[in-house]
Amino acid sequence: MKVRDITNLIEEFAPLSIQEKWDNSGLCVGDENAETHSVLVGFDCTPALVQEAIDCGADMIVTHHPLIFGGLKKISVNDPVGLAVTMAVSNGIAVYAAHTTADKVLEGVSGAMARRIGLENVRILDPDSENTGLGAVGDFPVPMTVDEVARTLKGKFCLKVLKTSKPIALPIRTVAMCGGSGSSLIQAAMDSGAQLYISGDISYHHFFTPEGFMIMDIGHLESEVEVVTILYSLIRKKFPTFVVRISENIDKNNPIYYL
Repeated sequence: MKVRDITNLIEEFAPLSIQEKWDNSGLCVGDENAETHSVLVGFDCTPALVQEAIDCGADMIVTHHPLIFGGLKKISVNDPVGLAVTMAVSNGIAVYAAHTTADKVLEGVSGAMARRIGLENVRILDPDSENTGLGAVGDFPVPMTVDEVARTLKGKFCLKVLKTSKPIALPIRTVAMCGGSGSSLIQAAMDSGAQLYISGDISYHHFFTPEGFMIMDIGHLESEVEVVTILYSLIRKKFPTFVVRISENIDKNNPIYYL
């Protein structure tokens, strides 16, 4: 098996051509023509994840967030990114990221959020072509109260806390969502006719919402983490005898703590 066999498979699902201009999805470290015998799938390519790959014998890592996001001016082991790059290179580990590529297909991040809470008639919230775009919007089979939605989200996404704008009195039927940092799609959510927008990394001022519309912030990792299972299942289905693992420490990789 070559590294490119894995990357080609992922790009059939989430093509590099659809990634946002500011993104850095794709092969961050390694040679696409190199042999690979085992893949470890995680969320962020931290030094801890690279060490996990070393310990389990994986020579390729697939994550959602890119290891190299902006330009690197130096590679230092005193910096988490530099350390992860150094560890990967010195141990011959290829590193691939499916970031906004996996965000912009409905079978990816936002679609997974919609499926998890049982929405119907799911479509792309902010389309950039006939079949791709950011976010998703759909409908509950039966309208729900704010309290019912809150309980559903806490249960389905294993939330310790839930940040919301002022609760609305009207039943919630149409819900928009975007995994990760979704403040930029708030207007699109309102334009879609949704009564509720679910995302992460919502800033203070965005919680001042108009009448009849509210926001729920479920957290960045919490909203996107199912993409790990999606990528794992994609590889497992295509190559059933190939060794592919999900990181055992995804929850520990969340940089945000609740005390």
